[in-house]
Amino acid sequence: SPDLESIGSGTTTKRLSGSRSRTRRDFLTRFTDSERFTENLQDWFGLVSENHDNKPVFEPPFELVELQKFDYALEGVSFQQLTRMPNAVYASTSTSVEANAYLAVEDFLHAAVKSLWEAFWSQEEEEAALFYALRVLISRSVSRLDFSQSANCVFVLLVDLQYGGVVKVEGDVSKLDYDVNNVYDCAAEWVKNHSKISVSPIDRIWNKLGNANWRDIGALQVVFATYHSIVQYFGPPRHSIEDLAADHSSRVHSRRQERQLGDSGLNENGMFRLQQRTMSPEIVEVHEEEESSKVEPEPLMKLEVGSVLWLEDSNYQKGYQINQVLTNGTLPYHIASPVDEAGKSVFLYVGSPPSQLEPALEDMNLWYQVQRQTKMLSIMRQRGLSSKYLPQLHGSGRIIHPGQCQKPSSGGRCDHPWCGTPILVTTPVGETVSDMVNEGRFGPEEAIRCCHDCLSALSSSSSAGIRHGDIRPENVVYVTSGVRQPYFVLIGWGHAVLEDRDRPAMNLHFSSTYALQEGKLCAASDAESLIYMLYFCFGDLPELDSVEGALQWRETSWSKRLIQQKLGDVSTILKAFSDYVDSLCGTPYPLDYGIWLRRLKRNLSEDHGKEIETSG
Repeated sequence: SPDLESIGSGTTTKRLSGSRSRTRRDFLTRFTDSERFTENLQDWFGLVSENHDNKPVFEPPFELVELQKFDYALEGVSFQQLTRMPNAVYASTSTSVEANAYLAVEDFLHAAVKSLWEAFWSQEEEEAALFYALRVLISRSVSRLDFSQSANCVFVLLVDLQYGGVVKVEGDVSKLDYDVNNVYDCAAEWVKNHSKISVSPIDRIWNKLGNANWRDIGALQVVFATYHSIVQYFGPPRHSIEDLAADHSSRVHSRRQERQLGDSGLNENGMFRLQQRTMSPEIVEVHEEEESSKVEPEPLMKLEVGSVLWLEDSNYQKGYQINQVLTNGTLPYHIASPVDEAGKSVFLYVGSPPSQLEPALEDMNLWYQVQRQTKMLSIMRQRGLSSKYLPQLHGSGRIIHPGQCQKPSSGGRCDHPWCGTPILVTTPVGETVSDMVNEGRFGPEEAIRCCHDCLSALSSSSSAGIRHGDIRPENVVYVTSGVRQPYFVLIGWGHAVLEDRDRPAMNLHFSSTYALQEGKLCAASDAESLIYMLYFCFGDLPELDSVEGALQWRETSWSKRLIQQKLGDVSTILKAFSDYVDSLCGTPYPLDYGIWLRRLKRNLSEDHGKEIETSG
């Protein structure tokens, strides 16, 4: 009978699982000699080292911008290390140095974990090289504890009396050949063929007094790895890095006002402005009559309508005249026309000037908008992605500033405040969905077409292993000029996820449930964000002030089918699509783009008599 078959199948599954677990435990018992393991990897490491010339063999586990944002989040966090790292120069015996060093490292990690827990998880609750990394991964695979969210990733901290670094090892240990008679060869083969290794720079952690330089990059990357390890075990924090880092901007603004340094950002007319500041390294005498005098700011350099910017790339120089100055809610961007193509319109994004004294959180957002988006659009071009629903890279490079540039080399920069400022230019140009909604021009037909076109863009990008990670009304534009049939384009690819270490944008209203919980994207995350965007286009945004509140709203809305009902009032096809996305949320199952693109296209054709193109 079917019941007996299922019982037999379950028994067989348990037997196989138990056998696999015993084999892995036997493998782990014999996998104890790090020197033999290292010997099996000598030739491989020598080969990969030769192929990289003088460049680092492995990429670092963290982007510098990630560490910068993490540093901002830690501004209000106090780390108290009581046991100092001994100084080998002044220590009496090597034995005491080693013993005290262990205590100092232990206290360093204790201080890091305690402060991270209090800052990110709770203010009240008190409780909670490659060999060792592989042992941890195998141990997790046979453990009874739940490591489902972190079974394939482990951080190893490397520290001595002065320096420290991080090794991140990722890989599926189910692909390891658990031959208990040949454990070291099998382990070495797994490392060569099935793992991804990231190694940070080795930087100083402790100063000569034995105190940890908590806010320097050496200690910061170790603490950041510790943060991710806590996330792996306890789950996402109550307070995100973005939440705590957001306070940095207000602190910087207050400090600049205190010191009368002025500010950079938008001027009173909504124009992008940049103020040049000069500082003397000398200590100067201040007279009483000068104490009350204010520092007069130098004239601002404005980017306004009618201005012409010149872009320098490796192969050409190109000018763009500013036609409109806009904002996406937080950052300025521009509609411009190429000087040699007066009738053409482009989006022009200006990055953060590298001459600012202290970078603010807005500068990181500008980095994502300009530098990171330039990288992602370049990768799309290199991989041959062709879809009218994706933005196209029209130009990128550095600004050519007024006056003579005195930069010492092609890679350097001079003292001019605009020297080295990055610029990104894309096409096509259109009106954001946000503006359409505000003006009452986003109806059912536009919603269905928007869903089709964005889904087509996601289908194209996912074929190259790229996910968007920041779908919201400001990142979708409606193109009407110079086309027979208007269409939507999915822009804003600065937070796109290409590798496992990439993190999507965190938005309480539009991020997927998995993104809010894990800080990563699952296969259906972009489609889920698309559903939220369409839903909010026809309803009010709820008051959400925390990740927990956003997750609760999602759980309630999906369980009570409020999202499906709202979209059902707009179109039956959107209701059906939302049901489909709901069934995939948080699962590894891929989205069937083809069938839903055909259904959405058929719905538009039947209801409105208009044919639309579908991405290949």
